[in-house]
Amino acid sequence: MLLVTWNVNSLTARLPRVLELLHTHRPDVVCLQETKVRPEAFPHGELEAAGYAAVDHSGGRWAGVAVLAPVGTPLLEATPGLPGEAVAEEARWIEARIGDLTVVSVYVVNGRELDTPSYADKLVFLDAMTTRLRELAGRPLFVAGDFNIAPADVDVWDPSLFVGTTHTSAPERDRLARILDAGLVDAYRHLEPEAAHYTYWDYRAGNFHRNLGMRIDLALVSRDLVLRLRRCAIDRQFRKGLKPSDHAPLLVELSD
Repeated sequence: MLLVTWNVNSLTARLPRVLELLHTHRPDVVCLQETKVRPEAFPHGELEAAGYAAVDHSGGRWAGVAVLAPVGTPLLEATPGLPGEAVAEEARWIEARIGDLTVVSVYVVNGRELDTPSYADKLVFLDAMTTRLRELAGRPLFVAGDFNIAPADVDVWDPSLFVGTTHTSAPERDRLARILDAGLVDAYRHLEPEAAHYTYWDYRAGNFHRNLGMRIDLALVSRDLVLRLRRCAIDRQFRKGLKPSDHAPLLVELSD
């Protein structure tokens, strides 16, 4: 079973690359973030023509999340929105059940600067995540998306540059630890305990080619799925080429 998460930074702009991803990897589950489309503009038709159905939580210009599965695979119990989040209209969370697997696509608030309302909203969102994931505990669970948190210093290209900034602050990392304590495992770090690879590179200043990146896109699996983990890889090819997102897809393979 192949599961993918990808912050596409506009599904409208990146639709050809998403279709390329579907054709190349033929995943069983896809979590998309930052789709940036209005509900009525979500490209269900184009995705269905490529063999995929979708449930989406779309908020327009900002944010937006979706879960995709091959046509004929039921997407059950689709639930948009995270109880307790600060700004519900931003469309940052959607759940769906695929077989016995509960899938969550999440786009955590960026946080911007430590002294801004956005940072406070981010902490509220992470606390709400912890509460919801504790409620979901006890079932097979895949929680994936752009967490806007680098879990450890190895997950940023130069930790000294992030002192006093978001994405690496102690309150954010503490809340991520609480999320993991709800019964989840960081799939990439479990399989690659020493690797220093990234999923996001800013468009500016040639950061991708200089490998000045961050690992902020995470795939968390419930502990009952850990023994089924076979591979977790970052597909850098989708950060290259025509109109790439500033994020690369993260691929997780589970044995059947």
